Amino acid sequence: MSDKSTCVIVGGGPAGLFLGLMLARAGVDVTVLEKHADFLLEFRGDTDHPVTMRLLDELGLFEKFDRLPQSRVERGEFDVGGRLHTLVDFRRLKLPHPYVAMVPQWDLLGLIAETAAVEQTFTLRMQTEATGLLRGGDTVTGVRYTSPDGPGELRADVVVGCDGRTSVVRRDARLPTREYPVTFDVWWFRLPREKGGQYSLIPRTKPGRALIMIPREGYFQIAYLIPKGSDSELRARGLDAFHREIADMIPEASAETITSWDDVKVLDVRLDRLRRWHGSGVLCIGDAAHAMSPVGGVGINLAIADAVAAAGHLAQPLLSGLLTDRDLAAVRRRRIVPTVATQTLQRVLHRQVLAPVLQGRQTTPPTPLLTLVERVPALTAIPAYLVGVGLMPQHAPDFARR
Repeated sequence: MSDKSTCVIVGGGPAGLFLGLMLARAGVDVTVLEKHADFLLEFRGDTDHPVTMRLLDELGLFEKFDRLPQSRVERGEFDVGGRLHTLVDFRRLKLPHPYVAMVPQWDLLGLIAETAAVEQTFTLRMQTEATGLLRGGDTVTGVRYTSPDGPGELRADVVVGCDGRTSVVRRDARLPTREYPVTFDVWWFRLPREKGGQYSLIPRTKPGRALIMIPREGYFQIAYLIPKGSDSELRARGLDAFHREIADMIPEASAETITSWDDVKVLDVRLDRLRRWHGSGVLCIGDAAHAMSPVGGVGINLAIADAVAAAGHLAQPLLSGLLTDRDLAAVRRRRIVPTVATQTLQRVLHRQVLAPVLQGRQTTPPTPLLTLVERVPALTAIPAYLVGVGLMPQHAPDFARR
């Protein structure tokens, strides 16, 4: 197996595989390192937004994507006293696919990996975990890794970190980070799908509690918001108390199927971003560059947009062997405005919406807001655009289109 690649991508998530596919279509020799044996990871987001589906159109992949098992969300509704109020309406977007597709992320990743494998310059190494960066002076020259065959080194003209919020690339590149306080964590567990329960983009809430139901094949994946750092205290109350809370929140699904706290995982929610996304020979994108809150389910789409921007800026310099720090810096310049805007909106929603719910002070949107969207339904297109498209949406570069 070669010990040299033009571009090494660390992490086979959405950012890594989309970037790998597009660079390979440009003819760049690219190797993706994924530490797991498959894509079936527990903590994966399943929301594919209208802008991502438009990208799949441009890549010639939407028909295959559309055949994957999925649910569609056309609007976000909130139940107040048994009456549903539409707050987000994707049907008002003038896009080819005006809805959110709920597709298990491992199915999407499988599709992208299968498509990229056709390209002669693409290599995906599963069960290969990057353990650190190689350097020549101040320049990153590749990665160290471990695999079933033992430790190894892979040289590259550039290393792109797509390895998430606990990024090895981010750590070893020593890129400065700015962190923002988050007031909640997430319990992550499964419940059987019964009695036709439906996913809503907007959380279900009760005093001090909020959760989101994600439909998957044969079960619901539940994201249950808890106050930051309260995991041990809440578990100490016992499973019976937990069962009662879930039954109150989700009467259409049985919480009795959870027989051990081992079935409930905790996700440490973070919100941060790198002040600089690159160093000489290295770049971070996606969650490795900016860990997002789960609010809005936008993380996967921002990561993919980063990958599109990176492909557009890096392909030609990599092919010519003339990649510079200026090319790497251009990726952040292209993506920093939507990143900052999205994180700012998430921080506002944390303070103004989630904090009052988790503190038991408020469980429904403000009455003036409900009245306003009832009188002017077209306003529901604004949050639909912010969530479904976002600022400065990306289009596939010409070399990647099919």
